[in-house]
Amino acid sequence: MRGLLGRVRMFAAPVIIGVLVWQVGTGAFVAGLRMIDAGGVLAALGIGAATTVLCAGRWCLVARRLGLRLPLGQAVRDYYRSLFLNAVLPAGLLGDVHRAVRHGRQEGDVGRGVRAVALERAAGQAAIIVAGVAVLLARPAVVPAALHDTVLAAGAMSAAVAVTVPVAAATLGRRWAQGGSRWLRGLAAALDDARTGLLSRRAWPGVTLLSAAALAGHLTLFVVAARTAGATAPVAQLLPPMVLALLAMGLPVGVGGWGPREGVATLAFGSAGLGAALGLSAAVVYGVLALVSSLPGAAVLLAARTDLRAPLGSWRRRVGLAREG
Repeated sequence: MRGLLGRVRMFAAPVIIGVLVWQVGTGAFVAGLRMIDAGGVLAALGIGAATTVLCAGRWCLVARRLGLRLPLGQAVRDYYRSLFLNAVLPAGLLGDVHRAVRHGRQEGDVGRGVRAVALERAAGQAAIIVAGVAVLLARPAVVPAALHDTVLAAGAMSAAVAVTVPVAAATLGRRWAQGGSRWLRGLAAALDDARTGLLSRRAWPGVTLLSAAALAGHLTLFVVAARTAGATAPVAQLLPPMVLALLAMGLPVGVGGWGPREGVATLAFGSAGLGAALGLSAAVVYGVLALVSSLPGAAVLLAARTDLRAPLGSWRRRVGLAREG
């Protein structure tokens, strides 16, 4: 069953893009790719650097509240690496799994390292969900009429989760920690870490500020992508469909958000009167620029391999000399 779900997630993105090509045509894809220039690439690298530092700072704040050491420099390097891995590997989560396990092993507590990354990612998604709900309340026309009920149901479920987690963390965590069930004790540990790492007075203001600033960075890059694709509408008109497209990227489908982002952007831009083809072009350009912004993570990976090979090469040389002696 898990293998089937994995294949469905992998093939969902190509299917979505195939339907979009069938409905909108290939011109939107080609036009978007042709319009990418050096200015857009430089903007992506600069915006990506600022956004990565903000997200890494959020991770540091959560991890330190959980009692884990995490210098900002290390967090930025590891975050860049995870962004690159998320962009090139299926499901868009494997980079986060890598940095969670790696940091947990360094600190001698893999479980807490994983929870720190999960909470940090949850904070980022919560910021996008709040922005998405605000868009739906302020500009309901941005969602096609046929999808209104589905989107409202998803929003209601997200709001219910947002209310349930703090209440459970405050009331049930300690009680479950004393229970005999291993599953309940694990859930109690997660809730206690959520209370300490996200919801405490020393955590939530900083986490909220960093999450809002990081979301602003993602939206800024999307605006750059839309302008590159030829959008001339005011930023205030562009932002609502962009928020929904970013929200769709959180789905664990395909690689690097491709597929859901393009589908939602096409529908939302069309409903907002901006043109479905423009929405598709903007989403394609955003996908390319987001990949460009993660490329420093490839350098981090290469540097890690180089650092590993240097001591191995030295060790081999010493072994060779010893044998000759």
